[in-house]
Amino acid sequence: MKTINRNFIQGLWQIARGYWVSEEKWRAGFLLAVIVSLNLGHVYILVLLNEWNNTFYNTLQNYDKDGFVSALGTFSVLAACYIIVAVYELYMQQLLEIKWRRWLTQQYLQSWLHKRSYYQMQLLDNSTDNPDQRISEDLRLFVNLSLRLSLGLLKATVTLCSFIAILWKLSGELSIPIGENQLSIPGYMVWVAIIYATVGTWLTTKIGHPLVGLNFSQQRYEADFRFSLVRLRENSESIALYGGESQEQTNLLNRFHMVVNNFRALMLRQKKLTWFTSGYSQIAIIFPLIVAAPRYFSNQIPLGGLIQTSSAFGRVQDALSFFVDSYSLFAEWQAVINRLIGFGSSMNNAHKISEKESITVNYGDESAVDVLQLHVNIPNGEQLLKDLNLTIHQGDSLLIMGPSGCGKSTLIRTLAGIWPFGQGNITVPDGQILLFLPQKSYLPLGTLRESVLYPFKPDFATDENIRSVMELCKLGELVDKLDKTEDWSHILSLGEQQKIAFVRAVLQKPDWLFLDEATSAIDESTERELYKLLRGKLPDSAIISVGHRSTLLDYHDKKLIIDDMGSWRLE
Repeated sequence: MKTINRNFIQGLWQIARGYWVSEEKWRAGFLLAVIVSLNLGHVYILVLLNEWNNTFYNTLQNYDKDGFVSALGTFSVLAACYIIVAVYELYMQQLLEIKWRRWLTQQYLQSWLHKRSYYQMQLLDNSTDNPDQRISEDLRLFVNLSLRLSLGLLKATVTLCSFIAILWKLSGELSIPIGENQLSIPGYMVWVAIIYATVGTWLTTKIGHPLVGLNFSQQRYEADFRFSLVRLRENSESIALYGGESQEQTNLLNRFHMVVNNFRALMLRQKKLTWFTSGYSQIAIIFPLIVAAPRYFSNQIPLGGLIQTSSAFGRVQDALSFFVDSYSLFAEWQAVINRLIGFGSSMNNAHKISEKESITVNYGDESAVDVLQLHVNIPNGEQLLKDLNLTIHQGDSLLIMGPSGCGKSTLIRTLAGIWPFGQGNITVPDGQILLFLPQKSYLPLGTLRESVLYPFKPDFATDENIRSVMELCKLGELVDKLDKTEDWSHILSLGEQQKIAFVRAVLQKPDWLFLDEATSAIDESTERELYKLLRGKLPDSAIISVGHRSTLLDYHDKKLIIDDMGSWRLE
């Protein structure tokens, strides 16, 4: 348990400290100082209101009309100050929250995208689920709960220090007869408050401890269910063609049952905790009056003193009971931090993959891609391709062929530098453009122009140039829709998406073009015209293709054949 707690604290410190030592530390520190000042002002007004209770209720007891009116005026001023402080305390806290969240989100996005961690994490088969939720939801909850709990703890501490002295003074001494002697307990209300809060905190911990694990699981099951719904929407056409609605419904309901079952366990545990905390808080309303009543009925304190004592007891008890009242938030906060720790650990592991593996990508002066003693593995260590030695010169055309699963596409990923599993050396020409076209082109959300020019900005190519290349790539019917915003990945067929990839290639003019079955959804006659277009528009570029069609042989001078045993030959 000590190791777990130490890891938790180290993880919390790692997540939290970055913002407070960043380039925004001075603005963040100033905002925090303002919030703390408002926090202290809030407590000071509560102290003044506590003193006002004594004055106000004594005027009622003494039928003092002038004092009553004067007390109402004092209350109006205090209430106005309280409202102003409360409003700006909340506003400043929310301002700090959004600034902290913005900084954290930028850092996590940068780390997630760094060295293609978003891709590497999928290869590692680790325990990180739903990175999108970690960045969007868990970071929001972390910042919100961290500020609420830390500032709440600060306020509770200041309130305790302020009111415990008041309560000690108001309590006087309680004399308990023991035989012929008297036992005097100074400040007895303080001791009663401490005992009451201590017992409440201990019982809350015993009852509520399982909430940490339940909250962690609930966040995961909710994210898994949401992810399944998104996948159904993204693959709606394939599911409809297969008639897989029944299977999808079963899968979705199974995931939702996990949500429901865990939520029911959460409900039962929160029900038990609420039984206790509700009773605890209700008893706390009357409890100080009962404890202070003997001094009131013995005329040791007036009505105002009784109310002031009860109010001070309530403030002390509330401060000591901060953990009791916030236990559910603490449980949720701990679950969020555990998820972020796991996410951060997975990203760090992804960053270290390239350091552990021994595929080295170098940049050379010659206009050639050199592959020396390359062994390509899958993540579990099984070998796909062994001892590949290959040189591709600028202007060459190479077709990579072989049975499905032999590692053709994985070789392309390795040449692109995104597949780290294996050993060997790859040298690519320095300062030249390499472009990789996968089988299914990625079309970002936005206009068709943004999809055509991805990953460059809309001003990368002129409107006339884009239209002319689209005509050459058999996409003339789309030239008038360049500035129309749609979900193009669902509107365009796979063949049209592959044509868009060729438009990108012609516009970007790479020195080295790698096509991974980039014409698999295009008819043979269009495929022939597109390859002729590449050779005409990119005469000095090297073209390396992966494919199964024999028609591709006509567009390449060399052929690399890989078998399912990892062997290869060059023809």
